[in-house]
Amino acid sequence: MKHATLSSLFLFTALSLPAMANESWPHFRGPTQQGHSDSTGLPLKWSEKENVKWKTAIHGKGWSTPVIHGNQVWLTTATPDGKENSIVCLDRDTGAVLHDRVIFKNEVVEPLSNPLNAYASPSPAIEDGRIYVHFGSYGTACVDTKTFKNIWERRDLPCRHYRGPGSSVTLFEDSVILTMDGVDVQYLVALDKKTGETKWKTDRTTDFKDLDEKTKKPKAEGDYRKSYTTPVIVDVGGGAMQMMSPGARAAFAYDPRTGKEIWHITFPGFSNAASAVFGDGLWYINTGHGKAEIWGVKPDGKGDVSQSHVVWKQTRNMPLQGSPVFASGLLFNVNDGGIATCVDAKTGDLLYSERLGDGKEQYSASPIFADGRVYFFGREGLGSVVAPTREFKLLAANKLDAGMMASPAVAGKSLFLRTKTHVYRIEQ
Repeated sequence: MKHATLSSLFLFTALSLPAMANESWPHFRGPTQQGHSDSTGLPLKWSEKENVKWKTAIHGKGWSTPVIHGNQVWLTTATPDGKENSIVCLDRDTGAVLHDRVIFKNEVVEPLSNPLNAYASPSPAIEDGRIYVHFGSYGTACVDTKTFKNIWERRDLPCRHYRGPGSSVTLFEDSVILTMDGVDVQYLVALDKKTGETKWKTDRTTDFKDLDEKTKKPKAEGDYRKSYTTPVIVDVGGGAMQMMSPGARAAFAYDPRTGKEIWHITFPGFSNAASAVFGDGLWYINTGHGKAEIWGVKPDGKGDVSQSHVVWKQTRNMPLQGSPVFASGLLFNVNDGGIATCVDAKTGDLLYSERLGDGKEQYSASPIFADGRVYFFGREGLGSVVAPTREFKLLAANKLDAGMMASPAVAGKSLFLRTKTHVYRIEQ
């Protein structure tokens, strides 16, 4: 009888795990950190009057992606001047506000000087019982999701963001990993989840080649030294964990447990925002501003592999901000001007370039792959759904009143969309 009970329990647990996994969106780009969801039954069409389960206004300004666990939806926001940084928790079923408070107050705030950014652009990360919120150098905190009280906080991680913070939280094992790529310092740091204490800190080793010959100071206020990217951690084969972290002028593969550099590549780009993705044995890395390119890079190198491990480069119509999504051996992107592209992930060949909408829509949000479709979201409210195929096939074009700077989230059978003014739960 005991064996039968254990077998039944094992079968129940095994059958339940996939459904449970689909119910959460723990990071900026979901459970895999690469914009993938196993959810099915997601809506194909929506509008202000169609398939909206709830819609909740959010005060302030923030482009962070909502994160979801259990019956909670969390996000960050800030006053437009950055003097107050807030956390907000919504009831997943109803959209009601469960918690809303200022978590950090800042007496001195550097102006953004970038209309596309906000003081609450970094996305939080969540796990059972805890959410980790981050506002760049203005503060990082671990909050109990049941009591809503701070467990620990750090306000001593320096970085002059200059045009505002943008890198999101990454969780790995017992670490909270943060990226601090400013105009003055550039480093990654791992904090202990339980205490917030520093476990390791790794400075970038980039030769920026941007010093003025006379003054020996960086040109253009250090624009060529900063970035906004979020690390992605995957098993690249045989249990070898790599953390890919693009920065200005170079991208680095690190050991996420120690912070030690494994390999790097160099490129001309800077002010990077797009996260890398991994698939079919290659990293796909966006080189950032200047002229955005995506490179396919083998993960098995050591040291500087710029000349040995770059398999291909695609230069046409690549995005400056949005991250790519990998599906069925293909890479899907949308550039800032609304050109959707499909690239063969093995060869780097551009299979199509098609404009989404009427040409007026601009894009910042990263696309997702869910329910066998690719979803794109624009700054003026257009939501386009395309088939994950080598030829362009538009499945639906949807419109909301306000556009999206934040990337979408998925849980269960719902899309959770943060526009410039509201959070929506979209469900059939």
